[in-house]
Amino acid sequence: MIRPRVTSLLLIFALSAVLAGTAMSQAADKQRICSQVENHAFTVGSWATYNWTGGQTNGSTLRMAVVGKEAHESTTYYWYEVTIEDPQHPNAKMIIQTLVPSLGSKVGVRAVIMKSGDKPAMKMPPQIVQIVNATPGTNVTAEIARDCQEMDVVGWEDVTVPAGHFRALHMKHPRTALEVWVRPDLEFAMVKGNLKDGGVMELKAQGTGAKSSISETPTEIPGFPAAPPPR
Repeated sequence: MIRPRVTSLLLIFALSAVLAGTAMSQAADKQRICSQVENHAFTVGSWATYNWTGGQTNGSTLRMAVVGKEAHESTTYYWYEVTIEDPQHPNAKMIIQTLVPSLGSKVGVRAVIMKSGDKPAMKMPPQIVQIVNATPGTNVTAEIARDCQEMDVVGWEDVTVPAGHFRALHMKHPRTALEVWVRPDLEFAMVKGNLKDGGVMELKAQGTGAKSSISETPTEIPGFPAAPPPR
């Protein structure tokens, strides 16, 4: 199952990525911005790392990357990878890969691969993927649509993070602690993000040439019957 904090990370990435492809102003049409979530194009090989302080995963490093793509039923899907690593607990490293046409697509997640520490990488069975798509809190599409529509534009602000100094647009949810600072000309757009659990993410570095962090062939989770062939 995708952890709630990872869902929040995907949400923050999606919101910031949409803003990256939009000519921004404080008076921008929010409805138009949010609708572009479904059409945001991924760039294979792009990556960004963030320092994570406070919250459930204080002291960790987060890496977002697009590590591959493949076609299914005339649709191009992308492998979107989130890696959480804590230097104090190297065996707790978590890698989650989801196969999606875009983070806001109504098609939803097609496949999920997870690797925890030194344990073998596991491919989630279709039954679990269906739960991910249907369960509130793990349905990334629903979370993006709801939170994007509810967020307010605060304004442009100067922000200093480990990656440097940026002039970024500040957006904040009126009822929760979720807020982001985004820079439209960055590949992943997000400069800084405050999560609902009190954690703070700050851009550390970014680049291209990302590859999958999982080298072995993922194994199927035992105990689940094989999925029936498509009709």
